[in-house]
Amino acid sequence: MNRKAHQNHFRLTPFFHAWRRTLFMLLLFPVFLLSVGTPAFSDTANPTAFLQKPFSEDLPKMKQRRTVRALVVYGPTDFFFDKGKPSGIQMEILREYEKFLNQGIKREAEKIHIAFLPVPFGQLIPDLLAGKGDIAAHFLTETEERQKQLLFVSGRKTTVNELVVTHREQSVPPDIDGLAGKTIHVLPHSSYLEHLQKLNADFKSRGLQPIDIQTVDGHLSSENVLEMVNAGIIGMTVIDDYKARLWAQVLPDIRVQENLAISSGNHLGWAVRKNNPQLAANLNKFWKKVRKGSLLGNMLIKRYYKTTRWIKNPAREQARKKFSHLLRLFEKYGDKYGFDALALAAQGYQESELNQQRKSHRGAVGIMQLLPSTAADKNVGIKDISTEENNIHAGAKYMAFLRDRYFSDPAIKPDNRMAFAWAAYNAGPAKVRKMRAKAKAMGLNPNVWFGNVEIAAGKLVGRETVRYVANIYKYYAAYKLLVKLHPDKSIL
Repeated sequence: MNRKAHQNHFRLTPFFHAWRRTLFMLLLFPVFLLSVGTPAFSDTANPTAFLQKPFSEDLPKMKQRRTVRALVVYGPTDFFFDKGKPSGIQMEILREYEKFLNQGIKREAEKIHIAFLPVPFGQLIPDLLAGKGDIAAHFLTETEERQKQLLFVSGRKTTVNELVVTHREQSVPPDIDGLAGKTIHVLPHSSYLEHLQKLNADFKSRGLQPIDIQTVDGHLSSENVLEMVNAGIIGMTVIDDYKARLWAQVLPDIRVQENLAISSGNHLGWAVRKNNPQLAANLNKFWKKVRKGSLLGNMLIKRYYKTTRWIKNPAREQARKKFSHLLRLFEKYGDKYGFDALALAAQGYQESELNQQRKSHRGAVGIMQLLPSTAADKNVGIKDISTEENNIHAGAKYMAFLRDRYFSDPAIKPDNRMAFAWAAYNAGPAKVRKMRAKAKAMGLNPNVWFGNVEIAAGKLVGRETVRYVANIYKYYAAYKLLVKLHPDKSIL
């Protein structure tokens, strides 16, 4: 089967320049580019029971423990493992902060270490408040509700607006009041949601119809939502202005509505608990010390955005036609083996773009990119996979075999059984077994893929399988949203 993500490159020169300008303008988290010879710090992605015990005391006690715990959100740029090495924007900044904490400390045994604790975005603030981490190391918007609970550290030098972004064919109101009665899709747990709810309260007080606020799947990112707008799956969303302007150069069918700001003058920053003022003061000193560092833009462009790929959208017209044509087969074999037909279709899109003529250099063929030998094996038993129906049948049956043979533990919920089966389809069941064992050893949940085993997978075998499952899930979410918005499947 094909183990490579099918992605198109796009020309990056204007993208680079825009991102460089944005980063230098923001100057929120400047850091110096680390040299190759920088000493490695502890394997902090391996939280022990010591790290997992609730702890909420301030910086002096953290120094006594010689550990500051940073809660990070696992993702393609913030924090990830590349060939087993912790990588990402937040990791770079935290590594610089670790050096800042250890100024003047000569003995290795006395040095303070930063522990990276990956969490889902929705758990970032709850886990911080529960004492499961000491810093919420993510670009969080300072909102009224968050300020009631947290201390923010950002330098407060630049403001950010949250702008409406629409598909190019979406009718656009002339002002904010024109959003009354419109549907807007945003991420759950986001500042966008909080500010839209606040705007609705204002609309209600003035007798206006409320905005129909719809939250998308929590596993998606704001960039994923922009991709859905670009494809016409949803008409309107909200995102920070610098992200919107950046991605508008990459996604040709989105339009940034500069006159429609849901919220203005926001600051972004990391956050700590209110009972940790000494940690907050120390972090603010850190920002001031490194603010003059001019290598931030170049470092991020070279290290994290040079290989940015265009993630093809399954809802483009050609893909829709293919999907509509094949939907009957996905439904037939989804029903037969207990899968959501849309999940199988998303997998077929990731494997081959629903192209039965696709053949990999390894010999995998068809929509589901199976090796003929795998399809002919007794566990699948379909010898001829040259036709669309047999190919989809074989793919679904092999997925069922993986799910039922290796992931039948009742402790694994159905959505995770599906994710594990996808991972095994890509990397093989033996590697997934090792991934789950690694996750358990890292203090993560071996029965949950997102935010848990996927982290161990990135450390153990690299990013391919992580991207594979994440891409399928994005396509799956897109298909589900299409069907939700168009129950008669007319858009398909």
